[in-house]
Amino acid sequence: MGPELFGISAHVRAVCERLAAAGFVALAPDLHHRTEPGVELVEDAAGREQGFALLERMTREQVLADIGAAVEHLRAEGSDAVGMVGLSVGGHIAYLAATDLDLPAVAVLYGGWIPTTEIALSRPEPTLALTAGIRGRLLFLVGEQDQVVPAEDRREIQRALEAAGVQHEMVEYPGVGHGFLNQSRGTFDRAAAADAWRRIDLLLTSELSRTARRPDQAGKDPTIGGAG
Repeated sequence: MGPELFGISAHVRAVCERLAAAGFVALAPDLHHRTEPGVELVEDAAGREQGFALLERMTREQVLADIGAAVEHLRAEGSDAVGMVGLSVGGHIAYLAATDLDLPAVAVLYGGWIPTTEIALSRPEPTLALTAGIRGRLLFLVGEQDQVVPAEDRREIQRALEAAGVQHEMVEYPGVGHGFLNQSRGTFDRAAAADAWRRIDLLLTSELSRTARRPDQAGKDPTIGGAG
């Protein structure tokens, strides 16, 4: 899965554990391993500042290489089909990975800066410009009041997905802000989180099982995995 700005945090580990409990193989790579290996930032203003500083040192090529390596590792360990779940910055990374890798199912939770060039991951051209490369099914979950993914950004993403003919669903939760899946924050929304988990489970189960049972996988035990 694609972690938030704060690295492999307690929340990221909890999400991986939730995916594993649902029957998926879950892996969250340390995307800061080149600059600050093993970093786990405090989820406060200072942690966000440090996280953005680290984010500026993370290139698109590096991230795609890391996610690609995670996908290959899962396949080598027996996962016939691999999808991805990403949170916030990790949601941006999941969207980016979907444009470049063979991922039949990708869930983007409040992924920010996709239509802009505000962060290094979205340069030289916005990640949104790569949308036509998405081959799998994409689920985009976001709060109506999310300041990181404002309404105009959501409309741009929706238009790009439609224009590219990507199988997708965008769900906006009324009155909900950013980070609604994280139970340790004041932004947590129980109803939105429950619905999000239901949709994620359905997406991964249906799309990864279908991919694992393709004719070219005949005779293999269909194991499904989640990577980020």
